[in-house]
Amino acid sequence: MKVLAINGSARKDGNTALLIRVVCEELERAGISTEMIQLAGRPMRGCSACMKCWENQDGRCTIVNDQLNEIWEKMSAADGIILGSPTYFADITAETKALIDRTGMIARANGNLLRRKVGAGVVAVRRGGAMHALQSLQNYFLINEMIIPGSSYWNIAFGRGIGEVQNDAEGIETMRKLGDNMAWLLKKLLA
Repeated sequence: MKVLAINGSARKDGNTALLIRVVCEELERAGISTEMIQLAGRPMRGCSACMKCWENQDGRCTIVNDQLNEIWEKMSAADGIILGSPTYFADITAETKALIDRTGMIARANGNLLRRKVGAGVVAVRRGGAMHALQSLQNYFLINEMIIPGSSYWNIAFGRGIGEVQNDAEGIETMRKLGDNMAWLLKKLLA
């Protein structure tokens, strides 16, 4: 079993990455391998609505001057996907949105390739807007017929400066429980 985690933050190894790592630690403790990709420093443009993915149905995006197709290959091979984003003006980052729009189109154009994979969103927030950001991630999972595990609270943690999310004890515990529940769900589905 494999889970691919994607950190959509513009800051490499910031608060979002820290939260994702907590979830991944629980998955690895349960014997599930994880990999994290960080989008920081790797510009990705949004969907151009060319509809070539629907015409070609080759499981690829026709925009080839960024890493999207490479990431998509790993997403389609994974059993579970974690999408993480900091909260930018009460929503996800532009990089995360570009990934969602383009991979969502590829998946749906090719027979709903993400169907029944397990998906979990993780959000870092300074103060407000995290629920909308989390909902944006969950909407992606739901439209792609993915299965979302719950946790002991919403999958958010508070902190502004790098590392400050570690001071949010409830947020960290929420991430641990998310990892534990995601592992349980993957094992039930893939048994």
